[in-house]
Amino acid sequence: MGEAQSVSLMADVLTSDQRATLRAFCDTIVPPIDCADDPTGFWARRATDTGVDQYVEGYLATLAADRRADLTMVLDGLAMQDFASAPSDLSREQILTEMNQSSSQAALALEALRSLILLFYYGITDPLTGQNPNWTQLAYPGPLRPPPMTPKELSTIVPNEDLEAQADACVIGSGAGGAVIAAELARRGLSVVVLEAGGYHNEADFAQLELKAYQDLYWRGGPTLSADGNIMLLAGATLGGGTVVNFTNCVRTPDRVRREWANDYHLDGVDGPEFDAHLDAVLARIGATDECSDLNPAQERLVEGCTRLGWKHKRAVRNTDPATYSPDTAGYLSFGDQSGSKRSADKTWLVDALQHGAAILTRTHAQRVLVQNGRAAGVEALYADPTTGKSASITIHAPRVVIAAGALESPALLLRSNIGGPAVGNYLRLHPLPVVTAVHAGDMKNWWGAPHAMICDEFANPDDGYGFLIEGANYAPALAGAATPWTSGRAHKERMADASRGVVTISVLRDRGYGRVAIDPAGEAVITYAITDDLDRKNYCKALDAQLRLGSVTGATAMFAGGAADLPHWRAGDDLEAFSARLHRAPIGPTGLRPFSAHQMGSCRMGPDPWTSVAKPSGELHDTPGVWIGDASAFPTALGVNPMVTIMALARRTATAMAASVHTVDGDAHPVAVC
Repeated sequence: MGEAQSVSLMADVLTSDQRATLRAFCDTIVPPIDCADDPTGFWARRATDTGVDQYVEGYLATLAADRRADLTMVLDGLAMQDFASAPSDLSREQILTEMNQSSSQAALALEALRSLILLFYYGITDPLTGQNPNWTQLAYPGPLRPPPMTPKELSTIVPNEDLEAQADACVIGSGAGGAVIAAELARRGLSVVVLEAGGYHNEADFAQLELKAYQDLYWRGGPTLSADGNIMLLAGATLGGGTVVNFTNCVRTPDRVRREWANDYHLDGVDGPEFDAHLDAVLARIGATDECSDLNPAQERLVEGCTRLGWKHKRAVRNTDPATYSPDTAGYLSFGDQSGSKRSADKTWLVDALQHGAAILTRTHAQRVLVQNGRAAGVEALYADPTTGKSASITIHAPRVVIAAGALESPALLLRSNIGGPAVGNYLRLHPLPVVTAVHAGDMKNWWGAPHAMICDEFANPDDGYGFLIEGANYAPALAGAATPWTSGRAHKERMADASRGVVTISVLRDRGYGRVAIDPAGEAVITYAITDDLDRKNYCKALDAQLRLGSVTGATAMFAGGAADLPHWRAGDDLEAFSARLHRAPIGPTGLRPFSAHQMGSCRMGPDPWTSVAKPSGELHDTPGVWIGDASAFPTALGVNPMVTIMALARRTATAMAASVHTVDGDAHPVAVC
């Protein structure tokens, strides 16, 4: 599903038979439905009426040949059954059902195509109006205003040719971890170069459009399935990293986790006042406040449910500037904040870093860490601008290298560099998010206000230390369309017609089990993750039950869980316990309940043992002095709460450890030397 908006409508990668089959496939997934009351044409509209088939073909053209072949093979298989000539939608749906059951490979490929069709159908917009014809039915306003002409505050280096430079430190990644370390090292007088694989986008680029945001701001272009199909991944990939697209939930590191990290993983000081000072400092710098957490009707239902059940809940603390905050634009935070009120890394730490002489390169992908005599010696990277087509080789010579590319990419870089030891890529924790939609009466105005304005923390601190938070979600019609289980074209439209009345909840689950990041022959990250740990499965079901109870006590008329098409759904009057029990029996993965992940951590973790950890408790690699881990991949375990504040505080701790071995003082920065 990733890179779904980065397409050309002039693509020509399908044969005539494949193209005809694709058109029939699109119109089977989104068919016209007879409906007497259809003022907006929602029911009568078919997928090809909006050009979805052209977008899908354009997307296929962007794929590597082997991946494209996996998907076109499905079209070939359908063509062999005369799919395009089948006499009715019901006949075509039956063919799809039979193919889906034929093999797991066919099922995954069918789902990939189906998800693409629905993502485009509910996400593509008319370039003149910025609107999608289905949004009226969904009570979704789309863009409220054009992007403001806000000048970019940060100056970045744009190489015109191959570049070689010398610095005291090279920081790879500019998100919650990398930005903090860059700022802290530069403030202490070190010359710092920041390499960011994504582009630089600010308010002037934030069009409040979902698919454009995925293309510009997200890892691999948007929602991306793990290699095993078990979980959907979302991660930021732009200057400022995930802080540009997250929901601004500022949660302090839980005391239990701090004690565990200090006692079991030897992270000295994280359980005491020293780490309190780091937490206080980052919360102050990003302007954390609870003054900008207005509740929309959906979140009012969650507060109502918690109150009726006697569950603990609180208003969310968010890194937001009250002077420029607007609840109208806050609902679009995951597409970039037009108001500029979000105190993301590009508005705070990277500003600090530049003020102290740091240099930033965007569109620069780190290829490998250079090592000389067993120590860090720099970074080799490739600059590539997809807009201009320009590229350049970048070499930064530096005795200190900070790996802060995120828990999905940091281990891939270490693996490409053959450093880090046997634990690289292991212990990947993902906070698997169960998703429940509860349909209520009336418009829930999910597009208005911050997606996380309240938190239910009733289940955050169980005796075993593995609990969860319940939170809301944003209104993203394209993702909702792709994620809503599909059993038939009519049934899917019926569910989407109720989207505006949905109260969507997620649970941030602290996982004990873990997955892995490996690399493919091209050196790209390959993520696998399965919920096989008994406690994780138990807690996943417990979280689902809690989310269902919230919907039930607030008068939901229908509820369903995120996952496969054949999962049961609940209607008012049904036995809730029996419904929960049926969900509990479903597998967690492609054929059952499917979680999302917006928090990735632990894949280059800190600890005392080089066999089970990548970095020492200070953050420096066990096997390569001078290389430090500076992002959530350093977490020894899962966190169990939104991780941004902990990433920043831990990064500040790591920067302090780095600086302790350097004989510099605060003052003028050393300039980056271009060789």
